[in-house]
Amino acid sequence: MSVPSSSSRFPVTGGGICVAIACRDVQTAITAVKPVADLIDVVEIRLDAMAEVHIETLCRNISCPLLLTNRPEWEGGAFRGTEENRLLPLMEGVSHGAAFLDLELRALPQHRRRLLDRLRGTQTRLIVSHHDFNLTPDAGALSAILREQVESGAHIGKIVTMAHDHLDVLRVLQLQEEAARHDFPLIAFCMGEAGRLSRIITLLLGGFMTYAALDEARQTAPGQLTVRELKASLACLAGHSKS
Repeated sequence: MSVPSSSSRFPVTGGGICVAIACRDVQTAITAVKPVADLIDVVEIRLDAMAEVHIETLCRNISCPLLLTNRPEWEGGAFRGTEENRLLPLMEGVSHGAAFLDLELRALPQHRRRLLDRLRGTQTRLIVSHHDFNLTPDAGALSAILREQVESGAHIGKIVTMAHDHLDVLRVLQLQEEAARHDFPLIAFCMGEAGRLSRIITLLLGGFMTYAALDEARQTAPGQLTVRELKASLACLAGHSKS
């Protein structure tokens, strides 16, 4: 599975850092990316956080590969409109060269098919995501979620749960083994204080990507590390592996 050719800085085999941006206006989002642009591989724009969305302006002014997410309230986001209106800016993003789109696994299959049809013949890739902000399901349930993602037709899966202890973390990280058997790129880590380490370790276990915040004040999920914290942690681990 390759990633869009436009994302020349993004490793084909995954292992990238995505900074999550949730700003009220487009210009603030563009400005916010600049200080960390050299430290990251992908920028996730949370369209549901914006008062007004201008896809072309975002795509034209942010040099990093873009991941567009328009998260609905029913999956922890802020979008309250119809599914039709929620998909429109994602579809527009394809026209302007967005690298990735995120659509929830719980979205109706016809909406997923519509996006996949729009992506055909383009370099944009679809991430199908599942979030649980309360707990981490048991191993059987997690495996079932992954299988559904593999069968969905999406290019990449994302499974993020709330961890309450290290056992929750281990179950989620274990999914990388199953994903590898399916040759299916997977983003998998845990939220919460107990899950912080998983945001780092996932990349060392074959995770396609992990997410970081601009700074502590602008986290988009509980337990999120800042870009600089994540980079420092990965550098430290890399140093130890060579010693």
